Amino acid sequence: MFDAGKVKKDCVTWIRDFFAENGPDCCAVVGISGGKDSSVVAALCTEALGRDRVIGVLMPCGEQADIDMARLLVNHLGIRHFVVNIQDAVEGLKRSIPFELSTQSRTNLPPRIRMSTLYAVAQSFNGRVANTCNLSEDYVGYSTRYGDAAGDFSPCAHLTVQEVKAVGRVLGLPDVLVDKVPIDGLCGKTDEENLGFTYAELDRYIRTGEIENQAHKERIDTLHKRNLFKLRLMPAFDPHLPEA
Repeated sequence: MFDAGKVKKDCVTWIRDFFAENGPDCCAVVGISGGKDSSVVAALCTEALGRDRVIGVLMPCGEQADIDMARLLVNHLGIRHFVVNIQDAVEGLKRSIPFELSTQSRTNLPPRIRMSTLYAVAQSFNGRVANTCNLSEDYVGYSTRYGDAAGDFSPCAHLTVQEVKAVGRVLGLPDVLVDKVPIDGLCGKTDEENLGFTYAELDRYIRTGEIENQAHKERIDTLHKRNLFKLRLMPAFDPHLPEA
C-alpha cells in the first residue's frame, strides 16, 4: 500500500537535506504549468523551505488557455512568482536557424527555452531548479532532454502519476490542480493522447507488471527501452581506463 502521508513527510525532509547540503541560503525555482506535477513539487518545496524561499515561474508560449490554473497554484501557496512569455524567444530562434526545423525539433524547442529561463531566474536569485518529472513520464521518455527533464533536484522522479496525485491530496492542493488532465500546453493534445495509453494503465504496469492490452505493453516496452538514455549520465571517454 502507498502511504502518501509518509512519502510526503519523507520527501519534505529530503528537500530540506538537499538544500542544507547544496545551498543553505538558496531558494527553489519551480516552473509552474498548473498541472499536478509542478503543483505538487512547488507545494513540497514550500512546506520544506517556507514560502519565502520558493519562486514560481509561469512560462506561456503566446496564449496559454489554462494559465489560470498556474495562477491559482502560486496564489494558493502564496509564493513569489514571475510570468515570462517565451514566444518571442522561440520564434526568434526559429527565424535565426537557416533551415526548416524538424517536427521533433519544433516540439522540443519551447521546453528547452523554458529550462533556460528557469536557470536564468535561478542564477539571478540564488536558486536551485526543481525538476518536476514523475516516474511514469520518465519510464516512457515523455520529457525533453535538457528541457523539462533537467533540474538540480527531483522530488517526484520515483513517484508514479497516481502516487503524485495522492501526495497532492495530502498536501491539501485544490482538486482542480491534482486532477487536471495532463497537457503540455504546446501541441493541443493531452499527454495520454500523445502516449496512446492511460497513466493508470502505465502506473499499474510499472508497479505490478500487469497489463491486459498487449499492444499497449509492447508500446510501453519500446518507449522505455528507446528512452533509457535520458535517465543515464552522459557517456564520457576516459583515456586512462584499461583497454577491454
